[in-house]
Amino acid sequence: MKTLTILGSTGSIGVSTLDIVEKNPDKFKVQALAAGSNVQTLAGQIMKFRPSLVAVRSKEDASNLKKRSGMPRIKILYGESGIEEVAADPSSDIVVSAISGAAGLKPTLAAVAAGKNIALANKETMVIAGHIVTATARKQKVKILPVDSEHSAVFQCLSGQAKKNLRRIILTASGGPFLNLSGAQLKNVTVEQALKHPRWKMGRKITIDSASLMNKGLELIEAKWLFDLDVSCIDVLIHPQSIVHSLIEMIDGSVFAQLGIPDMRIPIAYALTYPSRIMNDVPKLDLATAGRLDFRRPDLKKFRCLALAFQAARFGGSMPAVLNAANEAAVSAFLGRKIAFGDIPKVVEEAMTFHQVIDKPSLPDVLAIDAETRVISESIIKKIQKG
Repeated sequence: MKTLTILGSTGSIGVSTLDIVEKNPDKFKVQALAAGSNVQTLAGQIMKFRPSLVAVRSKEDASNLKKRSGMPRIKILYGESGIEEVAADPSSDIVVSAISGAAGLKPTLAAVAAGKNIALANKETMVIAGHIVTATARKQKVKILPVDSEHSAVFQCLSGQAKKNLRRIILTASGGPFLNLSGAQLKNVTVEQALKHPRWKMGRKITIDSASLMNKGLELIEAKWLFDLDVSCIDVLIHPQSIVHSLIEMIDGSVFAQLGIPDMRIPIAYALTYPSRIMNDVPKLDLATAGRLDFRRPDLKKFRCLALAFQAARFGGSMPAVLNAANEAAVSAFLGRKIAFGDIPKVVEEAMTFHQVIDKPSLPDVLAIDAETRVISESIIKKIQKG
């Protein structure tokens, strides 16, 4: 039986992970949970799964959690240090890293430094500090097992393959809800429209990133570190059906693909049980009724965020951290109805022009750049608001 720590237990990945745990009580036990401020959902998870340790965002959240009736006696921590303590808990075999955004970096690093294998759903960790995370993982002999469906697909396709025989990997993208809109139409879509993803059920921030294709840009940077590849060996294709989750091409022309329905419980379960597999209670893919499978190249002029991600990946060093911080600020402003959807890439691009790239930033460098970029991005957002 594997003991699990789940960072971000109340988000979509955390909830899906706990669904797998509930259906496989003989295989998994929850040791620790960390969440933000969704105390109500976390309390229900505690009652059901009985972890020994939990952490929440603030002291007030911790107090509210303790006051809930029927709460079992467990250790409740709070704040950044509390979440990092949960991440490094020695009783867990594997840590599911599913905290959204750059906030997931330090807890993930704490888990890696503690020698924990990581089921990684927090792509931003690798985007902003991939060189630090991978070096620490090598030193600690830790496995980083991808949870994103695209990276899980590549990981599975690469199994048993010699890297010298790999020509490239191809990440697929659904194209989001605005695939067939014109560039002019794209500029003024609403928050409600952007949150209606045609294939996947995800959190608000990642859903907006999928609509802008920034999510795919972040994934290509993550793939560079996960699979130790040059950016020139990573391509992106639009695949609206979201059945082919990604592909690899070998030097002899052979192409391998991983297929499945769009359900995150499949890659989560594989990361939790690697190198084994378990029966998964999800609908099975029926190719006879699936219909046609379409592929096309992304329009980088229309989806400017993806173009900026490619640019940041080629710059390397500290530029991806700028890309991510500016995007997080811009998406938050869009969700808060402060800027238009079409302003998101404007904020990111302008923030990137301010930055002088550091080739191999330290962790303090990364954190400082992240904070500085958010300040710069907020000033750009205010300028846009003023018109």
